[in-house]
Amino acid sequence: MSDRPDQIHLAVALDGAGAHPGAWRADNARADELLTARYWADVVGQAEAGLLDFITLDDSFLLRNSDVGTIRTDRVAGRLDSTLIAARVAPLTRRIGLIPTAQVTHTEPFHLAKAIATLDYVSDGRAGIGLSTSLDADEAALFGRRRASELSAEAAADEAAEYANVIRLLWDSWEDDAEIRDISTGRFVDREKLHYTDFVGEHFSVRGPSITPRPPQGQPLIAIAVDDDRSAELAGQVADVGFIAPATSAEAANRAADLDRFHDAAGRSDEDRVHVFVDLTVVLGDSTSHAIHRKHQLDELDGIEYSSATSLFVGSTDELADAIADWHSVGGVSGVRLHPATHAFDLPRIAAQVVPELQRRKLFRTAYEETTLRSHLGLTRPENTFASRQKVPFA
Repeated sequence: MSDRPDQIHLAVALDGAGAHPGAWRADNARADELLTARYWADVVGQAEAGLLDFITLDDSFLLRNSDVGTIRTDRVAGRLDSTLIAARVAPLTRRIGLIPTAQVTHTEPFHLAKAIATLDYVSDGRAGIGLSTSLDADEAALFGRRRASELSAEAAADEAAEYANVIRLLWDSWEDDAEIRDISTGRFVDREKLHYTDFVGEHFSVRGPSITPRPPQGQPLIAIAVDDDRSAELAGQVADVGFIAPATSAEAANRAADLDRFHDAAGRSDEDRVHVFVDLTVVLGDSTSHAIHRKHQLDELDGIEYSSATSLFVGSTDELADAIADWHSVGGVSGVRLHPATHAFDLPRIAAQVVPELQRRKLFRTAYEETTLRSHLGLTRPENTFASRQKVPFA
């Protein structure tokens, strides 16, 4: 867990103009800029100004609102690829972690491992990846590799576990000192320090090695959203960070205990203990009544009363600091991931008002103390899998 147990970790989830479906219609939403690099650089920069541990970027293959479950023409909008957004903003930021989302049910681990290793280089060690599964028949139809009837929650989770193991093996397929770059001898790499992964599982067969050297963090973080027992088992088995959406503190404590139990059952070390982040969607205001009024306004803009898959907080910034402190007191909880209802209004207030209040209470740092995402969370840099055992080298 954290090397600073007295302080809480804080992250923010970014998607479109905000978590509320009506966010793009709100004042100052910059709806015409949502597909520009400038917009994403600005919102991630605001999060970094608030000293947040990391941001997550949502992604999907469909133009669908997850809370409603049906496509509405007044909500349809394009989106940029989350990994490419992260790569674009990485050189414009210095300390904040960047965790894009990848849907792994229909994609290949080799390509994702290469992309996230590249992101880790571009960001100087601040990359992670959120692994997401899908049982959606429409998404399956986009690829044509399998029928919707072949998809099940259990199979998707098993596949995601293999996926996580494969990308870590690919990250490790270059030892840290595999690159020689000796001009006098013309040797660029030491072939003895490049390794075939030789992974053969139920869902994947990957020869390797990667074409990208081992990332600066060794292994970028893996994050998984937990919404049932199977995803909790998956997170316990392979994740560094698990996002939970409890309704009560007792539920949060129980879910954190589940992750610990699955972590231990997988034989993972205490140094790899999963960080548990509580998801919280926030509608802020100058007062409770103002926040309630903003919520009603956003609902009217969208035409439907909003209900979130996560706990929904509606109140002032001081009240949000109280709520974060309450979650911080729950055993097993490392941090909170905030989903701002609108980036235009809520995100700046998280950075400029909520964070200073948490700092006043000595619950949050006053400066970035580390440089990599792993070190932000007190996680060690993993040893290379192949360097610690005999393995047939690449030839």
